[in-house]
Amino acid sequence: MTRTTEAGDQHWSMAKFLYRLGRFAFEKRRLVVVVWVGVMAALVVGAANAPTPPPDTFSIPGTESQQAFDLLGERFPGTKSDGAEARIVFVAPAGEQVNAPPVRDSVEKILSDVAGGTQVKSVLDPFQTGAVSKDGTTAYATVSYGEATQNLTDATKTTLTQAIDTGKASGVTVEIGGTALMAEPEMGGATEAIGIAIAAVVLMITFGAFAAAGLPLLTALIGIGVGIAAIVAIGLSTTTTTLAMMLGLAVGIDYALFIVSRYRTERAEGYSAEDAAGRAVGTAGSAVVFAGLTVVIALAGLAVVGIPALTTMGLAAAGTVAVAVTIALTLLPALLGFFQRAVMPRAFRKRAAGDPPLRDAGNEQADNAIHAEEANMGTRWAEMIVRRPVVVLLIGLIGLGALALPVKSLELGLPGDESQPTSTTQRRAYDALAEGFGPGFNGPLTVAVDVKTGVADPKAAMEQVTKHLSATPGVVSVSPATFNQAGDAAVLTVVPATGPSSTDTKDLVHALRGEASELKTATGATMLVTGATAMNIDVSQKLSDALLPYLAIVVGLAILLLMIVFRSIAVPIKAALGFLLSVGAAFGVIVAVFQWGWLANLIGVQQTGPVMSMMPIFLIGVVFGLAMDYEVFLVTRMREAFAHGESAHDAIVTGFRHSARVVAAAAAIMIAVFAGFVGGGEPMIKMMGLGLASAVFFDAFVVRMTLVPAVLALLGDKAWWLPRWLTKVLPNVDVEGESLKQLEPAEPDRQAESARV
Repeated sequence: MTRTTEAGDQHWSMAKFLYRLGRFAFEKRRLVVVVWVGVMAALVVGAANAPTPPPDTFSIPGTESQQAFDLLGERFPGTKSDGAEARIVFVAPAGEQVNAPPVRDSVEKILSDVAGGTQVKSVLDPFQTGAVSKDGTTAYATVSYGEATQNLTDATKTTLTQAIDTGKASGVTVEIGGTALMAEPEMGGATEAIGIAIAAVVLMITFGAFAAAGLPLLTALIGIGVGIAAIVAIGLSTTTTTLAMMLGLAVGIDYALFIVSRYRTERAEGYSAEDAAGRAVGTAGSAVVFAGLTVVIALAGLAVVGIPALTTMGLAAAGTVAVAVTIALTLLPALLGFFQRAVMPRAFRKRAAGDPPLRDAGNEQADNAIHAEEANMGTRWAEMIVRRPVVVLLIGLIGLGALALPVKSLELGLPGDESQPTSTTQRRAYDALAEGFGPGFNGPLTVAVDVKTGVADPKAAMEQVTKHLSATPGVVSVSPATFNQAGDAAVLTVVPATGPSSTDTKDLVHALRGEASELKTATGATMLVTGATAMNIDVSQKLSDALLPYLAIVVGLAILLLMIVFRSIAVPIKAALGFLLSVGAAFGVIVAVFQWGWLANLIGVQQTGPVMSMMPIFLIGVVFGLAMDYEVFLVTRMREAFAHGESAHDAIVTGFRHSARVVAAAAAIMIAVFAGFVGGGEPMIKMMGLGLASAVFFDAFVVRMTLVPAVLALLGDKAWWLPRWLTKVLPNVDVEGESLKQLEPAEPDRQAESARV
């Protein structure tokens, strides 16, 4: 018996539309392939001929740090804020001082060699600027470049690193900090190759056919190629593609995996290759559309934060996900037309063309074999959960709750050189400066002062500002004020007593900003605090403030979307709450490893510290999209079984029988891909890899495949309840494909079509 739905009364059905789209792509497969090849070729040509994008600039509108940077850029036009900078640190041999003639000669020789580079703008001699520690053992020189870090040539960097060897030959320890040697975090290359290789193995185990395993990989790679080429062609920088590459690979494989799996199921049901392709796109394709929409919502929602770089990255990734959805709905069924039988299991391929369909009622032996095969691990797992839902739910909730406990200690920040491995020269330079000049020397604050209006005597005003800053608790030193050429603005440097990631330094920044109004009243000058340390504090604060609005918008829209898909109130709310559990547990793992140091040595984390401030927003955005993917693909099969007349409990088991294996495969692929990033050298990449891998594991295997069926079993028929007034308001998109029953050919025709393939 089939439950009545409104699907047949709708003038437009998504399932019917996608069914026809899938059949069209299958029938016109050569045309569809040619069109996609043409689109990709055009975009690649456009990307190759696109002008070099401008250097990446990081801005945080609406913050005091950005206001100060804008003021300095306007009043000090000669300075180039995006130019690379190197800080060369010199440490004299034990028992000697850097001012001693042999050591000083070595220092000046090194600085002379570095200053000869074509991209060098200026070199500040430590002996002329007084950049020598009180005990005379340590000195540093600041090298400014006329180009951004990513535009420095290999020759420039080699000249800089040769200073280390030159110093070692003369007995002087030389280390280099700053941005000049900072490597762009890369998430491609060997890591991506390993992830794709693991994905291929998992797909082979899942499908048992080379063609079935290869198509998801092929379409995912084509999707990444089209998406990245489009990003570069429109003039965005290559760093914008980082998130797009990661998610393009993830969802591209996932979406194709589910459609290919559904195609195989429909063929086993006795449908022709053409009709099976249409039905796969009409049913699994509907789930792909809505799963893709949740990912796009999560990524586009990053605009809520108000950081342009993050907004651009999110929109670029959202566009790549949209491409992946389009390819899954068009190019994939076209390719299935070229591999109609090759994607099927070996038993299917061995059957003669005229053999009756596997599911013919008269073929009792085959039907029994199929039912035995369907009693797979997913089925047994679902039956166990349905029998003991309360016990399973309690164990899952307690486990995830315990893992989430470390979140109470979460500290956000933007880790710098202090979080680098001790094997790097940047970390050793950081440590040498902290030892020679104090921990706060690595995180100086830049104070910009506007004395253009309302200031009678700018110099006297600056003297008062300097005196006031020097008397502030937590300030070690204040540099003399430097005026611009017009004399209407000044800048000075404040060195705090504590390191850049210390909470005391954060408190000092807030204290200095709190004194700005008092100074303005006394002198008329406007004081703004900025610098890398202050900007990091502002970024963390801005991200923290945006977290709740972001969650509200993304989760709210997704609940509405899932309400349309599942025709239920309980299922979408349960999906969102389960996501919060998995993300909380993932953050607990991150805090335990990167802040507390648990198992840190195992993954190469040499220094604990605050969690990267972008991680909450980033992790929530990415994992929410993937979590809703698994929710949609798993629960739509349950909804489909329920709509076709099965009881609520039987529908859970049926959904697992059809979807558990492919959902587990999709999650395993994503975990393997993300876990590969843990082996990267950058702490930020390690954190992203561990966070994403653990979040996907918790969400797919604990929440979606354990807690979700337990909750649905407890709710029973109530899980699919929707108020009558809401039923009339919400559109019925027929994601379970009920309207496709109207398109089924007569049984003899199905057998005839099957015989022709």
